[in-house]
Amino acid sequence: MPFVTIGGITLHHRHIKATGNVRPIIFINSLGTDFRIWDDIVSALDGEMPLLVYDKRGHGLSDIGDISSIDDHVDDLSGLIDHFGLSKVVLCGMSVGGLIAQGFYRRRPEMVEGLILCDTAHKIGTAESWNARIAAVKSKGIQEIAGAVLKTWFTPAFHALRHPDLNGYWNMMTRQALAGYIGTCAAVRDADFTDSARRIAVPTLCVAGDQDGSTPPDLVRSLADLIPGARFEIIGDAAHISCVEQPEALVALIRDFIASLAFGAETDG
Repeated sequence: MPFVTIGGITLHHRHIKATGNVRPIIFINSLGTDFRIWDDIVSALDGEMPLLVYDKRGHGLSDIGDISSIDDHVDDLSGLIDHFGLSKVVLCGMSVGGLIAQGFYRRRPEMVEGLILCDTAHKIGTAESWNARIAAVKSKGIQEIAGAVLKTWFTPAFHALRHPDLNGYWNMMTRQALAGYIGTCAAVRDADFTDSARRIAVPTLCVAGDQDGSTPPDLVRSLADLIPGARFEIIGDAAHISCVEQPEALVALIRDFIASLAFGAETDG
């Protein structure tokens, strides 16, 4: 079934099993999106490794719930991993999804085989910028900021040449639950993984779109610099939602990263 209730929160998910000696990859979506942003990635990797995508609380078809911090999202991810009986996972998080991945690692490092942190950072934005966004959304709705946000999500070329896709992602963003969006904005505002990033001790890949206006490459690089041994890669011709704009490039990086990991004899999936 595509729904499971964990800690009183019903989460919409898709779990794709696979055979072989590869850990499951769990994909965590960005602010204002649902798990469909990973569709091209999942289609490419289907059959190669176990995959799990889900709508974080307050987004997509999952419950809104209460959102007071990133820890609320970490609670859901932790419960989902336990629900499926996974012993080791690779986490691939985009934007706030990368913060959730870092939060899960801080809480349960023994469960994580590797981290793929896409278009994210140890700290994103300032209190002033997030408070201004929250105030605008509370006053006039998500559509008030959608145009500006989509300029950071996608490159000028995407805006010029992919009008149906752009309209679809406008719809995705503006149809998210208002309380879920605002709560997650506040959670991102208050999250700071600067110190804990220095203690990450698993292989980590940090990825940035070269035209990302939300978490620019230099910011993502600063996250990679904090994490011992982290690898940093830039995807060309991509902005913030690189998995939508350049899925082939991201898939290639994921495959290469997974191939570099030394897995044990046990498998999940």
